[in-house]
Amino acid sequence: MNEAETRAELIDPKLKANSWGVLEGSKILRERNVCKITDGRIQVGGGRKKPLIADYILVYKGIKLAVVEAKSDELEVGEGVAQAKLYAQKLNLDYTYSTNGKEIYQICMKTGEEKLVNDFLTPDELWNETYSDQNDWRDKFSSIPFEDKSGTWQPRYYQEIAVKNTLEAVAKNKDRILLTLATGTGKTAIAFQIAWKLFQTRWNLNRDGKRRPRILFLADRNILADQAFNSFSAFPDDAMIRIKPKEIKKKGEVPTNGSIFFTIFQSFMTENSKNETEEKVTEQLIAAEPNPEYEESKFNFGQYPKDFFDFIIIDECHRGGANDEGNWRGILDYFSPAVQLGLTATPKRKDNVDTYRYFGEPVYIYSLKEGINDGFLTPFKVKRIKTTLDDYIYTSDDNIIEGEIEEGKLYTEPDFNRIIEIKEREAKRVKIFMDEINQNEKAIVFCTTQDHAAAVRDLVNQYKKSKDPNYCVRVTANDGEIGEQFLREFQDNEKTIPTILTTSQKLSTGVDARNIRNIILMRPVNQIIEFKQIVGRGTRLFEGKEFFTIYDFVDAYQRFSDPEWDGEPVEPVPPKICETCHQSPCICVKEPKKCKVCGESPCVCEVEPPTECEICGQLPCICKKKVKVKLSNGKELEIEHMTQTSFWSAGGKPISAQDFL
Repeated sequence: MNEAETRAELIDPKLKANSWGVLEGSKILRERNVCKITDGRIQVGGGRKKPLIADYILVYKGIKLAVVEAKSDELEVGEGVAQAKLYAQKLNLDYTYSTNGKEIYQICMKTGEEKLVNDFLTPDELWNETYSDQNDWRDKFSSIPFEDKSGTWQPRYYQEIAVKNTLEAVAKNKDRILLTLATGTGKTAIAFQIAWKLFQTRWNLNRDGKRRPRILFLADRNILADQAFNSFSAFPDDAMIRIKPKEIKKKGEVPTNGSIFFTIFQSFMTENSKNETEEKVTEQLIAAEPNPEYEESKFNFGQYPKDFFDFIIIDECHRGGANDEGNWRGILDYFSPAVQLGLTATPKRKDNVDTYRYFGEPVYIYSLKEGINDGFLTPFKVKRIKTTLDDYIYTSDDNIIEGEIEEGKLYTEPDFNRIIEIKEREAKRVKIFMDEINQNEKAIVFCTTQDHAAAVRDLVNQYKKSKDPNYCVRVTANDGEIGEQFLREFQDNEKTIPTILTTSQKLSTGVDARNIRNIILMRPVNQIIEFKQIVGRGTRLFEGKEFFTIYDFVDAYQRFSDPEWDGEPVEPVPPKICETCHQSPCICVKEPKKCKVCGESPCVCEVEPPTECEICGQLPCICKKKVKVKLSNGKELEIEHMTQTSFWSAGGKPISAQDFL
């Protein structure tokens, strides 16, 4: 018999005889669409590699427990073993089977035991083998189906595992949980499904099911909180609350009548209405600043009881939330009774170890490499561009417009647009990438500063073919609401204007714009975490998008050769135990720090008033710190460039053009 006949005549009856599809709560998934595990890597030139599709997936009580790989009865049972192991590994399952209808080969992925068996394990037997303990909340969580948005959404396999593992940790009363998934893999969708199941089961800190949970989604940028708010739209309108400082000030108190709350850390750190202080949000890559001494009651978050929230989701938690010196940490400590879930796109590295120390090891990891190879993220190529003015030494035929030049100094990439500015150099770079790209495709240009982003915006608009005045716009902290509006329009895949955004730090994370085809790097990228996040701006899928291109003026491509690009996480660091309370993290009540001079907290020392600048005589100083140079006409005309295109595997290794195709 062929495989289809073997399945119908031999395998299906054996599964049924072992209660699969018969016992209440048990299901056999057979259809191609529900058994498809991956989509297959996107191929340049169209099409995809072959996806991974299991023959059978065995489900009980809403949880996938095993896969069965079927082969024709004319083949040996061992022919399906490799596939069976691969599928089980992908789906994070303990058991898997290979069968030709005549024999059944059972594999335990957890213990490594393999053997021929007479029958498949029954649903109850397989459940007991997988879960040694009885847990009512596990059963309740698994009984709630995923919210599929009226059949328009199905979880990808890794999203399902992330939700399951998180809720398993909740069921086991773990209070700090971490998920590590690459940018563009749908962390917000995962957070929504977790919140949905908690809400529907009426889980709360009392674990009595008597009331709905109060869940807080905490981000560090308004656009991220707004995106999450929109993604949670399946919840009843009266259950969702968007916390904003202006509303708090207007009403004189924080909102409490809801179930799902959304806000940013800066809103919570805004002083409450009694202090008459407006919110001020500054743009920064890392949200952790030196921790000011404060009384919780002064700030908005302090108006809530410490045990008000049952569950807190911290988006992009690596950006300082768990850092002992960060403002974020003060909020997390205040709401310490809540179960806290951290979401991050970055594996454990030396520059984010505090995050992992606070939350513990991730309950699930899904990497950029896996996302590209599975076909859930877009592959990319790199164009490295070098010019004859990548560095600069002053000569007397150049004109110093402003500032003081340091003669004989070699100005290199980190100096440009910070301490020295040469407009002709930037104009040449803009002209190069404008000639290289398809000007109808969306792009983000990463610049050194907000001023640099404004200059590049103007240069792009001077070289553009489009007649639209908003073809290229700047989106930085200084652009305020108009910048946010430009960003929303850029994210709208139905709109073509604006086409190019320039930015400095703001768009390196969290911007869900799926149709970005080009990323232009005009500033150095010093941290591997930031580099991966910037690359993540282009990895999201979009119809007809076979790859995206990174235009690299600053040798950031060297980061691709970094062993940390997508390697395994570093070895777990043993948690640091406090010598006083013997807990990790420390739960000691910390006394406010006293001033070393006056011995008081807060400090009452007299501070000398600032004095006028000795040069310009102004307060504050208005002296120009940046050197501005205009090249002699001959040099401007002599600027040359060379472009080298290279291709990279999902694992960060250089490959040939043929392999890329």
